[in-house]
Amino acid sequence: MQPGAAARTRRPLSRKRILAAAVALADDGGVAALSMRKIAAALGVVPMALYKHVANKDELLDGMIDAVVGEIDPPADGVGWKPAVRGRVLSARRMLLRHPWAPGVIEARMKARSAPTPAVLGYLDSMIGIFRAGGFTLDLVHHAMHIMGSRVLGFSQELFEDSPGGEPDPDALPPEEMAARYPHVTELAMAVAHDAESVVGAGCDDQLEFEFALDLMLDGLERLRHAS
Repeated sequence: MQPGAAARTRRPLSRKRILAAAVALADDGGVAALSMRKIAAALGVVPMALYKHVANKDELLDGMIDAVVGEIDPPADGVGWKPAVRGRVLSARRMLLRHPWAPGVIEARMKARSAPTPAVLGYLDSMIGIFRAGGFTLDLVHHAMHIMGSRVLGFSQELFEDSPGGEPDPDALPPEEMAARYPHVTELAMAVAHDAESVVGAGCDDQLEFEFALDLMLDGLERLRHAS
C-alpha cells in the first residue's frame, strides 16, 4: 500500500459518526463517564478533530438526544388516534430501555434549553398532530400533553422507589413508627411488596405499570374527547 493510502481510505469523520460513538459509549458506561477524549479514542482520531463537528459537551448531549429520538417508530398508518399514540409512546419506551442514560439527559437538557432539541420538537409536533387528527380540540390537546408528561417520551418520574433489592436507608424510621406516622403509605408499601398478583406487577415503573398508567390516561382522554 502506498504511503497515505490508509488515510485516504479511512472513513471521514462526521457529526453522525461522533454522535453514534458517543451514544454507544454512554450505553456502556453512562453519560457521567463520557468525554471527548474517549469518543476520539473510539473513533481513532485526536480530540481536537471532534470540535469541527460538535462545539462543546452541551451540543454533544443535544445531538445524542436527537440521535436516539430518531429511533422512535413513525406513526402507524390507518389506525385511530389511541393506538397511534400508544404505539409511539411504547416505541419511545423501547428506545429508552436500550439507552438507560437518555431519560436523565432529556430532562436535564429540556430544563437547560429555551426549547426542545429539533428531533424532540418534531416528535412532540407529530404527537400533537395525532391528537388533532383524532378530533381533539386545542384545549384538550394542551391538557393531554400535560397529563401524559414525560410518558410521551417513554418514561415517567416516580414518587416512590419500591423495587426489591435496594439498599436499606440508614435514616429510615423503624417499621412500627413508620406505620404509626404514615399508615396509608405503609399500607400501600406492604401491599406492593407482598401482592405478586397485582394487575400492574411487582415493583415500580416496570413495563406493566407503565402501560397500565398509559392506558388509563388514554381511556380518560377518549371520554373527554367525546364530551367536548
